[in-house]
Parts: sequence; structure tokens; C-alpha cells
Amino acid sequence: MDILEYADKVWRQESDAMAYHNGDLREHGLHAITDGVHMWPAFGNVYVFETDDGLLMFDAGSADTARALFDATRKLSAEPLRHAVYSHGHVDHIWGTKGFDQEADANGWNRPTVVAHSAVKDRFDRYISTNGYNTVINQRQFQAPDLRWPKTYRYPDTTYDTRMTLSQGGLVAELSHGYGETDDATVAWFPQKKVVCVGDFFIWSSPNAGNPQKVQRYALKWAEKLREIAGLGAGFLLPGHGLPIVGKDRIVEAMTTSAEYLEHLHASTMELLNSGATLDTALHSVDVPEKFLDKPYLRPSYDEPEFVVRNAWRLYGGWYDGDPSNLKPARRSVLGESIATLAGGADALAATARRELNDGDERVAAKLIQLATDAEPDNLDVHAIRAEIFGELRKRATSTMSKGVYAWAVAESTAKIQGRDTLDLIRENSEGKFRLM
Repeated sequence: MDILEYADKVWRQESDAMAYHNGDLREHGLHAITDGVHMWPAFGNVYVFETDDGLLMFDAGSADTARALFDATRKLSAEPLRHAVYSHGHVDHIWGTKGFDQEADANGWNRPTVVAHSAVKDRFDRYISTNGYNTVINQRQFQAPDLRWPKTYRYPDTTYDTRMTLSQGGLVAELSHGYGETDDATVAWFPQKKVVCVGDFFIWSSPNAGNPQKVQRYALKWAEKLREIAGLGAGFLLPGHGLPIVGKDRIVEAMTTSAEYLEHLHASTMELLNSGATLDTALHSVDVPEKFLDKPYLRPSYDEPEFVVRNAWRLYGGWYDGDPSNLKPARRSVLGESIATLAGGADALAATARRELNDGDERVAAKLIQLATDAEPDNLDVHAIRAEIFGELRKRATSTMSKGVYAWAVAESTAKIQGRDTLDLIRENSEGKFRLM
């Protein structure tokens, strides 16, 4: 399959991206993008550049494809890998240097020099201190019970703060920092090739600026970086996830439209924040025009606009949501018992939740069934309705974030009913493994 022809069809919405997501493209090894530039299409894409002094790599991919990446690269060239640039420190972008490090050690060569923004080191330090938390939230997000968060990392050898020019074998890469999904992000502009590698600033989905289980994201600064990328004059845009975009006009459209999307969410949230509105008002007032949702690269398949609103609020307004009862909230079990008593018991509350799901407000259904479960955590009939409700919400959800949380709730209640461990149940029904290292 010619990856650029395929990318063109996806752009024109004449084909979906399933061949990319299913890993079919990796069967063909590295794909040529332009002269001396090759793509390894994976969960986290990798780009390999041939130079007069060995190879240069932008991003290093995830652990589960690291060996295959090494083998595919060696089919292309026997030249040593001189530099590897991390677009950021997320674990699906940092493991592919392992085989090249081992090769260098075995042959007595210098290991590849890993280059990254200075904040990548801080990220790795934070990952080590929050190892348990990251294991739990990523098990939930990806429904991956065997996932264990890494405790060791390949730290960068060379770091920069704002901008850096990297030269190797006649090839020049202009590295620049930006805030977006992370605070440690790098964009690489290769002016001689008219190629820009953008990492997770573009992922063929609505920008991941709101993830409810992860640290702060930066919608407005993200938009600013997208506009900067649009002004480079690139002919090839190589994303951290998804297919390349070819052609200056398409690149400008994708970058500016994505920027407008983020600016709209940010500005709408700020207007409400400045008016004294509550977070509840913001979440239920900010809408997204169809002109954004119609784009194949802005659909809420991973993150959701509502979550971006929450993150913008958190950045400027802190964690207080404007509801005084949430300043010092009641314990969930106590509140659940109180509401269940008013409703005539946890079973009655659960029945009301089911009616809301079918004939009313699905958000009310979710809240009521959780209150019923909090009131009587050992009531298996209530857990059965909880599994039913969150199972239906999972089907209706569009984003990976929502589907993961809802599916986890279903597994919790199902495991409770069956007297089993939640992770064992998920493991039994898992569609695949998500490896980190």
C-alpha cells in the first residue's frame, strides 16, 4: 500500500484509517515519504532520516514495536543512528532507541545522542514518583490489566529550552519548543526537505487538550504553535499519530482549523469564567460548531471538547467549580445513603437511574446509579443496573477517554456480582495487550 495515496484518500474522506490503526501498514516496513525520509507507522509514529553521516530519528515509538522498528531500519540502511529526537516524553514515543543502543554497545560505537526539551527529564522524574498512579489510570484508559508503568527511562543526552539547531551529515533540523498536550513538546522543521515533524500537536483527532486523568494541557498555547507550524511553508507534515499530510495548502488548513477549534473552546470558557459563571454553566454552555466536527482530523474520537473546557478552567480558575457544596464535599457513601433514603432505598434509586437512561437524561442516570452504588456497595442488584447503565454509556461515547472510564465501571460492577477481581475480568475480556516497555 502506498502510504501517501492512502493518506490522500483519508484526507478526502474516501477511506477510513483502519489500516493505520490495525497496524497493517507496518507489514511493509518503513515507508518512503520523500527523498531520504521514511515513516514507521505505529501507535506512536517514528520518522527516519538518511544523512551523509548516518541516520537521524524523530520520535522513537513504543516498546511493542521497538524491535520491529530496529529490524525495519536495518533493512533500509546499515548506517549507525547518530541522533534521536523525542517529540515529548510520553511512553509511546521513547522506546525505539533500545535496539540501537544495544547495537552500539556490542560494536563499540557511541550510542545515539538523544535530544529533547529540558522538561522531558522532569517528566521522567515525575513518572517515577507517580508510578502506581500512572499504572492505574492507564490500565483504565486503555483497558489493559497487564499494563505496568515503567520505572526506568532512556533520559535525553542533550536538552534545550526554547530553540536548537541540530545538524547532521548535511541535514539541518530546527527544533522548537511548544506547549500543547505536554509542557515538553518539540517540533522539528527540516527546511531542506520541506518536512515538519509535529509530534502530538496533530493526531488526526480533536486535540488531546483535556484528558480527564492526566496533568494540565495548554489549549491556547497549543493553538499558537499550530499557527506557527502553518507559517513554515512545509510540504510534508508528519504527525505523532495518524497519516502524513502532503501539500502546503492542506497543511495550512489542518493547522489553522485546529488552532481555531482550540481558540474557540478557550475563548468561550474564558468568557464564562470572567463573567463569574460556574464550571457547570461552562460545561453545558460551550458548544462546538459543525464546521469543526465535519473535519476528519477534528472528530472527538480520543478526547472531547467538554474535557478541553475543564482543562482551560483548571488552568485559570483552580479546582473550585463555583458550587459551594463542593468546597468541602460530603463523603460519597454518606451522600449516597442520604439520597437513597429520600428515594425510598438504593433499589428505588437504581430503578430511577434506569428510567433516566431510557427516557430522560443519561447524565442524570449516571449520577443516580453511582449514588445508589455508593449507598449500598454490596447490593448486587444495584451493581447489575450500574453495569447496564455504564455499558450503554460506553456504547454511546465517541472518545477513548469516556469509553475507558465507562468500561472500567462496568467491569467493577460485573466483578462484584461474580465475586471476582476486576483486573482478572478485564484480562479475560481484553481484546489485546498494550505494552509500555
